[in-house]
Amino acid sequence: MKQIQLSDERRDALIGHLQTLFSTEFDETLSDFRAGEILDRMLKTLGPTVYNQAVEDVRAHLQTKLDDLNGEVYVDEN
Repeated sequence: MKQIQLSDERRDALIGHLQTLFSTEFDETLSDFRAGEILDRMLKTLGPTVYNQAVEDVRAHLQTKLDDLNGEVYVDEN
C-alpha cells in the first residue's frame, strides 16, 4: 500500500486536534514536533486498517447496488 500523504493544511489541522486532545483530556502540552510524531505513528499503525475497512465498506455498498441493478434498470419486454 502506498504511504498516506496528507496536505500541509490537513496535517496542521490534525496536529492542532491532537494538541487540543492531549491538553484537555490528559493535561499534557504537546509541541508541534511531538504531535507530528504521534500523527505519523498513528497513520503508519492505524492507516492501513482504516483504509482497508473503507475499501471494504465501499465494495459492499457497490455490490448492493450491483445486486439490485436488474430491479433498477430492467425494462419489461412484453
